[in-house]
Amino acid sequence: MNKKHLIEFIIFMTYALFAMSWVAGSMMTKDIMSYYNIEGMAAATWMTNAITIAKIIGNLSAAWLLVKMGPKKAFALASLLIVAGAVGAFASNYPLYVFSRLVMGFGGAFAIVYFNPIVIKYFSAEERPMINGINAAAFNMGNLLAILLTGTLLSSLHTWQNVILAISMASLAVLVIWWFISDDFSLSGDNGSNDEPAAYTLKDGFKEPVNIWLPIAYSGLLFCYISVFALFPLVPSFAAEAKYLSSIMIGAGMVGTIAGIMIVKRYPMRIPVIRYCGLAMTLFAALMITTSSASIAYGAAFMAGFFMFVPMTALITLPQELPNMTPARITVVFGMFWSISYMIETALMYIAGIIADTTGNIALSATFAVVCSSTFFLASFFLPETGKKPKLTNTVASKA
Repeated sequence: MNKKHLIEFIIFMTYALFAMSWVAGSMMTKDIMSYYNIEGMAAATWMTNAITIAKIIGNLSAAWLLVKMGPKKAFALASLLIVAGAVGAFASNYPLYVFSRLVMGFGGAFAIVYFNPIVIKYFSAEERPMINGINAAAFNMGNLLAILLTGTLLSSLHTWQNVILAISMASLAVLVIWWFISDDFSLSGDNGSNDEPAAYTLKDGFKEPVNIWLPIAYSGLLFCYISVFALFPLVPSFAAEAKYLSSIMIGAGMVGTIAGIMIVKRYPMRIPVIRYCGLAMTLFAALMITTSSASIAYGAAFMAGFFMFVPMTALITLPQELPNMTPARITVVFGMFWSISYMIETALMYIAGIIADTTGNIALSATFAVVCSSTFFLASFFLPETGKKPKLTNTVASKA
């Protein structure tokens, strides 16, 4: 295994283990609530809200931290904050446990933003689509690990505290490897000049429309994805149980990730992939929640999950292909991307709660989530095409 591939494995597992800890904590909500004598789901939601708040703030501050500390130390700090989630296992009260999730959330927020400067540094333009696709599946992998292993870990380790500790220790092992194999590198990129380019700030980022349309596009998909686990299980009227639909979507997402990598490597245009996969995702998700047939619901869930992840490689590759992109600039771009996406998703989730409370029908909130997923399709009309059409040299030669 080359050094760059080992580095990729480390950053992938860092975020996958963060996701595993996040989802495993959510799956053990009842055990945690019972331990702290917490009643009411409103209080319980702070376990997830703390991580979401940290991601909104952390994503925006990630670029500043990267410049101050350098890539090696910045990613190490992100990993250390994820490991610090272990503090929750020793928390004597619920607020302290929530604080531990907040700290862990900051680690995840920093880590995912640092994916992109690391990818730009170590991988060529030809290699990036595959790496981007793999990294886009990191949270899904952590989610899958949590679904498959949390029950087993809880039965073998006996307490939710030990489960949190075990996942944190795995994150610690990954951090140690990162520290010994990683190195610092210039954030300016290779611009063919001895002059340092001007710093790219958040102010500069907000001046470029693409940095706003990218998170708008993703926010609806993100809201729908989270709703599959947060809202859909509360709906009694689906043709199939939500837990089976979510599991199918996760599995289909892994297949979709592989397909997305292959498509981006073979087809140079980005917008058509984003646009039409986004439309297909929304249509199949709508079919999944409206059909009265369980078999059709399962099939639609697979297709919705598949088309949800196929365009992610293209979406993440698009900003990397913008002119004059450097590791420093891409950090700001993706800091804005993740922060704005989660801000919009949080607002949409709040609106979904209002809809459920006002109407007394949680199914309307699920419908709202599916409708919002159309932002992926609609925003594609405002994104720039960074791919280049293949030259028709072979066609010209044959005519000659």
